[in-house]
Amino acid sequence: MFRWLRNSFLTGVVVALPVTVTIWLIYVFVTFVDRSVKPLIPERYNPESYLPFALPGLGVVIAVIALTLLGALAANIFGRTLIDVGERILNTVPLVRNVYGAVKQIATTVFSNRQNSFKEVVLVEFPTQGSYAVGFVTAPARGEVKKGVGEDTIGIFVPTTPNPTSGFLLYTPRSRVTPLSMSVEEAAKLIISFGLVSPEKLGVTADETAEIMARAAETKIRDKDTPSNPTE
Repeated sequence: MFRWLRNSFLTGVVVALPVTVTIWLIYVFVTFVDRSVKPLIPERYNPESYLPFALPGLGVVIAVIALTLLGALAANIFGRTLIDVGERILNTVPLVRNVYGAVKQIATTVFSNRQNSFKEVVLVEFPTQGSYAVGFVTAPARGEVKKGVGEDTIGIFVPTTPNPTSGFLLYTPRSRVTPLSMSVEEAAKLIISFGLVSPEKLGVTADETAEIMARAAETKIRDKDTPSNPTE
């Protein structure tokens, strides 16, 4: 009886926790945006001035409309000119220049070009020999990095768990990387869950996982047996 009660309780927690956390995060986000945006709305244009109750999410709606109009303005020549003038002014302030440049570069990379998003999941030997980590292919090595390696090399982002926003950037020869069949979303779930969401649950069978590991080991042996080019 006690075991049944315990299992039922844990099942209830598993079912309720994701929903509760999701609702709480949405509430926190909407509340934060409302508190930040609503004070900026003139009283005569604020619907809450004429209603006996508050409108949850009004700040979010106003923010979405404002950002859309800003994007439309930035798309034409007049708006682009205003933005360029503002950027030149910001670039004259030492500290502001550094912060603005870094934030702009991150925002441009994340939001402006979907082609630069992660599209391929791979298995790479990291951080020690015989250990493997799941990583995301970023882009082929270019410039000085490519010249220093001297072969077909790709950039791989290896995220940490359970926080995938931090991690390591590796430049590894493509021949030492094993492609995985799982999607980026499935790999992210695998990483965030500490590996508890197994590849089999993600649609990759145990046999496929063993085959992937065998290919990685075979690649490692082949690289060992291949003599390195003599230094000229």
